[in-house]
Amino acid sequence: MRKIALVTSTRADYGILSRLITMLDMSEDVDFLLLVTGTHLSEKYGMTKTEISQKIYKEVDIEIEESPSHALALAVEKFSSIFKNEHPDLVVLLGDRYEIMGVAQAAMLNNIPIAHLFGGDTTEGAIDEAIRHCITKMSHLHFTSCEAYRTRVIQLGESPDRVYNFGSLAIDNIKHIKLMEKFELETSLGFSFAKRNLLITFHPVTLEGNCTAQIVELLKALDTLTDTNLIFTMPNSDDGSDEISKALKEYAIKRENVKIFTSLGMRRYLSCMKYVDAVVGNSSSGIYEAPSFKIPTINIGSRQKGRLQSSSIINCEPNKDDILKAINIAYSTDFSKTQNIYEKPNTAEEILNVLLNIDISNILKKKFYNLK
Repeated sequence: MRKIALVTSTRADYGILSRLITMLDMSEDVDFLLLVTGTHLSEKYGMTKTEISQKIYKEVDIEIEESPSHALALAVEKFSSIFKNEHPDLVVLLGDRYEIMGVAQAAMLNNIPIAHLFGGDTTEGAIDEAIRHCITKMSHLHFTSCEAYRTRVIQLGESPDRVYNFGSLAIDNIKHIKLMEKFELETSLGFSFAKRNLLITFHPVTLEGNCTAQIVELLKALDTLTDTNLIFTMPNSDDGSDEISKALKEYAIKRENVKIFTSLGMRRYLSCMKYVDAVVGNSSSGIYEAPSFKIPTINIGSRQKGRLQSSSIINCEPNKDDILKAINIAYSTDFSKTQNIYEKPNTAEEILNVLLNIDISNILKKKFYNLK
C-alpha cells in the first residue's frame, strides 16, 4: 500500500484540494496522511481547520503570523521531523506559498518524491512567481492546469513524461459540490442580496508594496455604487495583509451594504459566485473559478498578471477611475457564453490514478530535459 502525504496550509488550497483529499482518504489503496498547517491554525485568519471535513489529520504549527521567512524556516524544520518519522512514499503539494516551499525543501532533503499542483503559472506581481518555479524544480511529478503551463514546466527542464495536464481541480469541485440555494445562503451569511451584488477579495501585491494605496482606490470606487451590496473576504497572510484588513474593517463600520468574512469556506464562497454579478479584486479565484459561473471578473493590478485568462476577465489598473470603468463593462456585457479555459473532465480522478499507479521506484533521479 502506498503512503501518500498531502499538505494544506490555507483556506484557498484546501478548497481546491478538497475533492482530491476526500478521494485519497477513501481509497483502500492509500495509507493517507493529511497534514494541516499555516493559516488553518491561526485565529487571525479564521482558524479554518474547522472547515476541514476529514476527521483525522495531523496539525503542524509553523507560527504563520511571525513572518514569511520565520514560517518557512519552521516548515523546513518541523516537516523534516515528520517526514523522517512517517516515511511517506509521496508528498502532494499545491501552489506557490512560502510555507509550502519549506515543506518542499523538507521533502527533498529527506529523499521523498513530490507531486506538485499547479506549476507553470506566472504571477508577475507577486513573490509567488519565484516560489512556484522553485517548487517545480524540487518536484518529481507535475499536474498543470492547462497545456501552456505544461509546456512551461517542460521548459524548466522537467521530463514530459512526468508532466500532466488534467485541468484545474478548482473547476472539478464546482461540478461536484452541491451549492446553496439563495435563501439558505442569505441565512448563513446573515445578509440579503440586493439588486446588484459583488464578491470582493484583495490580497497584497508583494512585489509592489503599496497595499494601502491600492485598497484605498478600490474602496473609493466601490463607495460610488450606492445600489450594490458588497461581500468581502479577508486577504491572505502575505506581508501587507494587516493594512488591507484594517482598511476593510474601517470601511465597513458605517455601511449597511458591506459584509466582511475572514473565511466563507469553499461551499459558501462558490455559492456566492452563483448569485453575485461579478468577482472583484486580485484573487486567483477570479481567474480560475469565476468564469465557470458565466460572470465577469474585475481583475485589479498586477498580482495575477501573466496567467492565461478566459474571455470574462476584465483587467484594470488599481485606481478609482479604471476600476469603475471595468465595473461598467462588467454590467454592460453579456458573459453567458464564457468558456473556462482551465476546465477538463475528471480532473481529480485523473490525478488520483497517476498518484496511485505511477512507478516511483526510481523517480528521485531526474535528468534535465533540454528543449530541441
